[in-house]
Amino acid sequence: MIHLFRRLAAALVLVVLSLPAAAQDRPNTILVLDGSGSMWGQIDGVNKIVIARQVVGDLLGTLPEDLNLGLTVYGHRRKGDCSDIETVVPPGPGTRAAISSAVNTIRPLGKTPMTDAVIAAAQALRYTEEAATVILVSDGVETCNPDPCAAARALEEAGVNFTAHVVGFDVSDPAALLQMQCVADATGGQFLTAADAAALAEALTRVATAMVPPAPAAPPAPPAEMRARIAVTETFGEASRTVEGGIRIEILADGGLATAPDTDGSRAEAVLPAGDYVLRVLRLSDEAVIERPFTMEDADVALAVVFDAPLPPATVEAPAAAPAGATVAVTWTGPNAEGDYIDTARPDAPSLEYETYAYTADGTPAQLRMPAQPGDYVIRYILAEGYQELASIPVTVTPVEQGLTAPDEGVIGETIPVGWQGGGFDEDYIAVAPAGSDAGTYVTYSYVSGGNPVPVKLPLTPGAYEVRYITGQDTTIAEARSITVADAPVTLEAADRVAAGSDLTVTWTGPGYPEDYLTIADPADGDLGYVTYAYTEGGSPLVMTAPETPGTYELRYVASGADSRALARRVLVVE
Repeated sequence: MIHLFRRLAAALVLVVLSLPAAAQDRPNTILVLDGSGSMWGQIDGVNKIVIARQVVGDLLGTLPEDLNLGLTVYGHRRKGDCSDIETVVPPGPGTRAAISSAVNTIRPLGKTPMTDAVIAAAQALRYTEEAATVILVSDGVETCNPDPCAAARALEEAGVNFTAHVVGFDVSDPAALLQMQCVADATGGQFLTAADAAALAEALTRVATAMVPPAPAAPPAPPAEMRARIAVTETFGEASRTVEGGIRIEILADGGLATAPDTDGSRAEAVLPAGDYVLRVLRLSDEAVIERPFTMEDADVALAVVFDAPLPPATVEAPAAAPAGATVAVTWTGPNAEGDYIDTARPDAPSLEYETYAYTADGTPAQLRMPAQPGDYVIRYILAEGYQELASIPVTVTPVEQGLTAPDEGVIGETIPVGWQGGGFDEDYIAVAPAGSDAGTYVTYSYVSGGNPVPVKLPLTPGAYEVRYITGQDTTIAEARSITVADAPVTLEAADRVAAGSDLTVTWTGPGYPEDYLTIADPADGDLGYVTYAYTEGGSPLVMTAPETPGTYELRYVASGADSRALARRVLVVE
């Protein structure tokens, strides 16, 4: 496995260093790394996140200090949160140590906002001003963005020279493969898949080979013939596209038709002698005509013709106000083109940024979820082609009254009733977390759909905690109250010495929770190591079998749960 890591690191070095050699000529580059929960999956017995850490670590040790390199990670801080995207290290020279430190602290946790992560990386690279390259390594299907293809096309159209190379790491889902293929194709990047570490190394090597700039060509000889190269497009709001309905191209000379070159719908080429001409382009859908004079002298001529096409009309109607997290009916009219959607957004948000959405393909009225946080928003009709807003109306999201009732104190592992008041949505949950920790942290939890009050198990480690109502839609703390968790008294009584393989009677006291157990373990093992065990649900006393190998052991009472630990132990000599 080590040699595969080294091959993969070498491939990534080739990807980056194959860009132009001078620091000022290299496009700024960001590595977008998948930090979603699926990265705990294994390839050849090794977690994918472990492979990523090793590969990036080896890579960074060989990069030049002046390379403008950054790191964006998604899904690594909160579960169920589509906004969990972080440009951990902005692109710049001398970032190797910062990227290495950041990658080694990633703990996969949440969703796969793959497309929005690429958008965030592009924005961090100032892709509308400078050449920019994103290298995306992902192992899962997009779980957040309505249309990765449309987003990639919008980035390509708005960018100076934007490219996204995509490597599908251990991906078999057809939908995920199509999404990744589309992101790469739309930006002129490479898309490859890899089922294991060896294939991943090979895939990245192929990406690198494709990125190596070709050797400079010899200066061309003067053309024996001159060509008029014609490109015809159509502006569609802020987007550009092939003219819908087709075109006819004619080149006129001396008032008559010189030639009518064939066209693929957007481009044509004509071989012409020196002279004065008029280019005439007809849009067949409405017979609009654009004429442009030009002259052929001693070189080829490039001619661009741009038609204008109006955006289609659309309307949205919805209540003027709605509670946070509620689902409202939005009546809409519009083109209902593939990928179009109705969304909520902050009033000043660009069309690519949204809070919630529903596809128009699901019909009208659309069932649209309101944002989790109160405030002023707009409901918009978004045309997928170019991510363009066709219509919008304001909506006020009102607060939902929140409340929690729970004991001020409890015992480790105890299940307590927690009464709650809030949105009560299916993804909302009650969490128990260390006091002062961030919203995405928890030790135990129960969904509010489990009832009211809902039973919640306390942690197995004593200390100061908070009982929290977590709004699952955006993983924020809606309400919290403090609780002190005390240790449970535990005793173990048994013979100090016992014959190997014989029965040992153990009398115990303790919480006796359903998953608690007694173990006989090697003292060098951690709290959860064991040679033999018996569950406490068998009552006290319990009869256990001593290990077959003589030696000094520990008899332990282990509380089992999210933070399992040994609550008591005593020395046992096996003879």
